[in-house]
Amino acid sequence: MTTRVAVVHDWLTGMRGGEAVLEAILDLVPQAELFTLFHFPGAMSAKIESRTIHTSFLQSVAQRVRDYRELLPLYPRAARSWDFSSFDLIISSSHCVAKGIDAKGRPHVSYCHTPMRYMWDRFDDYFPRSKPFTRGAASMIRPWLQRWDVKTSAGVTAFVANSHFVRDRIKRYYARDAEVVHPFVDEAFLNAPLSRDRSDEHLIVSALVPYKKIELAIEACGATGASPVERKLTIIGSGPLLDKLKRTAPPNVQLLGHVQRDRIVERLSQARSLILPGIEDFGITPLEAMALGTPVVALRAGGVLDSVVEGTTGIFFDHPSVDALRRALDTVESHEWDRAAIRAHAAAFSRARFSQQFLNVIERYGSAR
Repeated sequence: MTTRVAVVHDWLTGMRGGEAVLEAILDLVPQAELFTLFHFPGAMSAKIESRTIHTSFLQSVAQRVRDYRELLPLYPRAARSWDFSSFDLIISSSHCVAKGIDAKGRPHVSYCHTPMRYMWDRFDDYFPRSKPFTRGAASMIRPWLQRWDVKTSAGVTAFVANSHFVRDRIKRYYARDAEVVHPFVDEAFLNAPLSRDRSDEHLIVSALVPYKKIELAIEACGATGASPVERKLTIIGSGPLLDKLKRTAPPNVQLLGHVQRDRIVERLSQARSLILPGIEDFGITPLEAMALGTPVVALRAGGVLDSVVEGTTGIFFDHPSVDALRRALDTVESHEWDRAAIRAHAAAFSRARFSQQFLNVIERYGSAR
């Protein structure tokens, strides 16, 4: 008898780290059907697009609104609208509401990229006081959405976290434990040539959203009375802050917007360091940098603590301040880095390792094949 598997992902609007994990999960359950709140056709990889994809009633709305995140109050209802009674196993890949589906008593394994940041500890980053109308509207639904988030966590049979940082957040908000299965670095980064010659630029590869703290890195790379050194900084990525940063960035900072992966590989393989000024749930980009022999400069917090080895693959700074980041950049520039050792560390975070560990979890709750 064939096991029927449903895989649920919040939305399918572009390929990021969470979607790379989704693709790997789908490879483990080749006959699974995919459920998502809404899907922008053509935005995903061919592997994901080839699956049977079921969308919610938000599909007809999401592509017509200015920002689909404006539909947040409707997400819980949409996530609970599917009937999974004919499935034997449900796997959710969740950073928002996918973990809150009604599994109808079936085993439900949830790979949690993070509990909803914007309704818990990152509320001020997403809804700043400088936008009182948006913040006021979000504040009205926040207590209700938090209660829903906690209540529906009880319907998850087993949580899997992408880092020990997220495991701690699951414990704090849901009072549930989770097994940690780290994401993986793409083979394209591990197979690229390992360069020992470096340019004079530092790099950021990131979505340009408030909690990433991009402005901190820009200020730290500028020359002031306290720091006469001006460093070149290149920022790759797009997001709500792109236009603002382009208007205000000094001449030593270059913003490239969205670029293709081969160009990211090229720039990362030549950079002096990759800078992570904010707190990441896990962070695929640090692994990509390390796979190319590039050290990471990161705030000593969050999921990056699971992947960066201080002094061997990167440097931590202890406070989210300009001075602390500048000191870390001084250290990374003066240190002699073993590029091969950095790559070898990243190689331990392989897709094969992820697949075996996650398959072990799945098989505890039902055959995936």
